[in-house]
Amino acid sequence: MRFLRRTLARCAALLALTAFLRAHDPGISTAQGELRAETLVLTTGFAPADVQQLLPPALRHEGSWTQSEFDAAHERLLAMAPQLWEIRNGGSAVSPREVRVELLPGDNVSFTLVFPRGPGRPPLTLRALKLTELPSGHRQFVIVADELGAVIAKKLMKAGDAALEIPTAAAESVVRASADGGVLATPAAGTATWWEFVKLGVEHIATGYDHLLFLFGLLVVCRSFRSIVAIISCFTLAHSITLALATLDWVNLPARLVEPAIAASIVFVGVENVLRRGEEPRGRWALTFVFGLIHGFGFASVLRDLGVGRGGDGIAMPLVTFNLGVELGQIVIAAVVLPLVWWLRKNDKFVARGVPALSVVVALAGLYWLLERTVFA
Repeated sequence: MRFLRRTLARCAALLALTAFLRAHDPGISTAQGELRAETLVLTTGFAPADVQQLLPPALRHEGSWTQSEFDAAHERLLAMAPQLWEIRNGGSAVSPREVRVELLPGDNVSFTLVFPRGPGRPPLTLRALKLTELPSGHRQFVIVADELGAVIAKKLMKAGDAALEIPTAAAESVVRASADGGVLATPAAGTATWWEFVKLGVEHIATGYDHLLFLFGLLVVCRSFRSIVAIISCFTLAHSITLALATLDWVNLPARLVEPAIAASIVFVGVENVLRRGEEPRGRWALTFVFGLIHGFGFASVLRDLGVGRGGDGIAMPLVTFNLGVELGQIVIAAVVLPLVWWLRKNDKFVARGVPALSVVVALAGLYWLLERTVFA
């Protein structure tokens, strides 16, 4: 009884913690620039939850925005728009000559700023000013192209590294391409390297509490190393398939369906564990593959938010390296958790009582997220 009370107390603490966690919240925004001969047009898109963080408390609204709520905040958003970016033409700061704010389908808020370019074509420096006001770990993917669509510079920004420089050579190439009316190849001068996307994948799985709890629910009942390998392999293969399909925009499911389905998969696994009284269900690998396909659409939302796959430009590197980061994160987490689970499973009381109790927590957490994403969305 003492063991059971301790287990239930820990489960209750874990469940209380779950209520404060926002699962699967990568914190991603995008900025797309078009460098013209006379202007730089910079369009920045934020999810509603991120825009709320930048507004005064009185103007914040939970969940989706209605058009009337957006209209009420429109003037404040227009005033805030010039504060999103610091643009320097050489050493001189440049103010936008035109500002627009729109509420796009899917509730994304789009800020468009048009900056003039001075004479002499000095290097341009873009600095994101609001990243420090957003939640820790927020990333902003910036990509700048010329009028003909050739990528000039790109970077995955974070609070401690929020500046991007467009060198003089790239800026001059835009003028020549515009004057000649032809396509001039320009190198991507940003630092959105493969390593940054690997780190983004690791960070995403490390903070994707719903994905991690799903995996935990699967692995806590595994009785052999072979079944663990089968579970992880099926999950990896499945989510890699749908991650690629969704990022390439060949198959696309809306988040309002994907996110509740991910939560429902957690509920199912937790309940099945309870019904099996801590024993490993047969054919769990097949169930893992099916649910892994759904989780892959959740992973793909990160790359879609970054604009990866639009136009097919540079799709291979972000897709492969982000997925690699997700897998590395899974391996590290499994390497830490699985030895502890194996050690606990040597205790018959843990198998008989602890595993079902933990599975109840898994099911309740999944139910919490399911309600959050449907009834209370």
